[in-house]
Amino acid sequence: MKASRKYGIIAAAICIVIQLVLAASCYGSSEPALKPLTDWRFTWEDVGTGSRSTDGIGPASGWEPYRMKQPLQLSTGEEKAGWFETKLPALIWNTPAILLKPVYGIKIDIYVGQEKRYEIDRDYRYDVHHILLPLSREDAGQTLLMKIQGGTGRIGMDGPVWAGDYQTLLTKLIKANLGDIVLGSSFIFIALIMLISALLLNRSERNSWLSLTVVILSIGLMILTYSPFVYSLFRSYGEWFQVVFDLGLLSLLPAITYYFERTIGPGYMLIIRICRKFQVGYSLFCLGFMVINLLSGSRFSDIYYFFSVKVLGCIMIVLLMILAASAISYAAKGNRDAAVFASGFALFAIPALGELVWFYVRQGDYMLFWWKWGVLGFVISLIMILGRKFAHNHRQIVVYSRELEMFNSELQRSEKMEIISELAASVAHEVRNPLQVTRGFLQLLQEKSREREKEYLRLALEELDRASGIITDFLTFAKPEAEKVSLLNVGYEFRHIEGILIPLANLQGGRMTTDIPQDLYVYGNSSKFKQAFINMIKNSIEALREEGHIQIRAYRENGQVVIRVADNGEGMEPSEVARLGEPYYSNKSKGTGLGLMVTFRIIEVMQGKIEIESKKGAGTVMTVRFPAAASGEQGTE
Repeated sequence: MKASRKYGIIAAAICIVIQLVLAASCYGSSEPALKPLTDWRFTWEDVGTGSRSTDGIGPASGWEPYRMKQPLQLSTGEEKAGWFETKLPALIWNTPAILLKPVYGIKIDIYVGQEKRYEIDRDYRYDVHHILLPLSREDAGQTLLMKIQGGTGRIGMDGPVWAGDYQTLLTKLIKANLGDIVLGSSFIFIALIMLISALLLNRSERNSWLSLTVVILSIGLMILTYSPFVYSLFRSYGEWFQVVFDLGLLSLLPAITYYFERTIGPGYMLIIRICRKFQVGYSLFCLGFMVINLLSGSRFSDIYYFFSVKVLGCIMIVLLMILAASAISYAAKGNRDAAVFASGFALFAIPALGELVWFYVRQGDYMLFWWKWGVLGFVISLIMILGRKFAHNHRQIVVYSRELEMFNSELQRSEKMEIISELAASVAHEVRNPLQVTRGFLQLLQEKSREREKEYLRLALEELDRASGIITDFLTFAKPEAEKVSLLNVGYEFRHIEGILIPLANLQGGRMTTDIPQDLYVYGNSSKFKQAFINMIKNSIEALREEGHIQIRAYRENGQVVIRVADNGEGMEPSEVARLGEPYYSNKSKGTGLGLMVTFRIIEVMQGKIEIESKKGAGTVMTVRFPAAASGEQGTE
């Protein structure tokens, strides 16, 4: 039942979509295409000698043809007005309209016949308009007059004027500005999410994160408030859009330089830091000037425009060049973050610098367009740099955590060994003397006893000897310092070890081979050295199975003598390897764990390190590393 309902809903949705597509196609096919209005005339308001005789609107003479995409230049601050005229064509659409974009001017009045249909008068410097003017079919053949008054240095139109259906033109207008709206809104949304996320970061990461947040937020606000669509849609808030754009621009450069300084470096001779401090000061200066201009009713708008547009634009060009050169310099030194920054910065700087230069060449008569798409690539590179930095910090934290864990484990082990050492020394000294006395009396009793009693006494003496050996291990562990330290020839020492252990390996059914050069020397005590490796190799012999093999190899590596003991015995699990050397831990049924504990202690005193690799059923490899000694060195007593 549920499945059928689900499939029914899906089928209904598909049907609705098909109907909408068909309806749209039918609707589109019933409407004529858009028609451009290209036949325009122009005249200055003060050129005409009188009013028009027919309708009394606009000059009566002085008209001349006007070519589109050639806005007329004015002196900066000049409020001269111009008139533009055309004849409306046959308006055959159900809801006719005309679309004019962009139109440059501060004050615009549009007349159809004698009726004023559109009026806007801005008291701020943004002079770009997108105008969608509704008409009726009765307006066909009427004269369309447009009066444009300047104040920013230009008036006129910079694109074709289209006549067509209102909904079609509205869609065209929205599509033309949709990229700006989506891009700007996306940047603002991302910046707000980043701002909330900053609460979860630690202080060392928060500053870089917040500077990137300010960069993204400033860019988003600039893209959104630079679009003519928002000024056309929210006409009463145009002045505030200008304020928001200026705030974004004044925040952008200090945030970029601070981000560069934090993530990559302060630059050659701290030039990035100097630029950042200068930029902060200049932005504060412009901000104060903006407040004064707003409070004075835009009385100082021309001066503020000079400092916030012309001077700031030149500063921006210089700063972009310094940032690009610094990024390339850092990248040449192997800084990968700088290479990413330079790549993303190139995507932004090339169109931005080009458009800024062209803006000044055209004396402000240019609508910046490509910079916002370059900004997208630049912001992505900034996010990549910050992501790389966070990943690096995370890796460092993991490394530090592991090192701290190892240090704590080593500290706990050292404390445990110290306690055991003191206890072992105390017990060994107190127990050894009574054992020796007991052994002496048992030997006397053995001489005077019968054969049956001698067997019992012999077993008792063997156990006393075993106990004495354990006490010796305890003493060695408690005080492993070599009484006599000398220069040891590793090959010579192992010849003695071979003589002791090869017969034992043969009895176990295995064999032992060595490959030890005669020019390897270490610094230590001969008896302790032999004791340590006898304990290790005995464990390997006891782990052998049929066709067992123990291979001992020694070599010099990076200023160390490396001794490697490998067998193909039973092997161990990782959990067993981790516990080797712990007091009283042994994987043998009759073992005490003291042998390897003493071995580890001797190697530690000789400034060596031991590494154990083992796999169950495959064997064990024990690698010992000692500081290498030259053959001419002398031992100490």
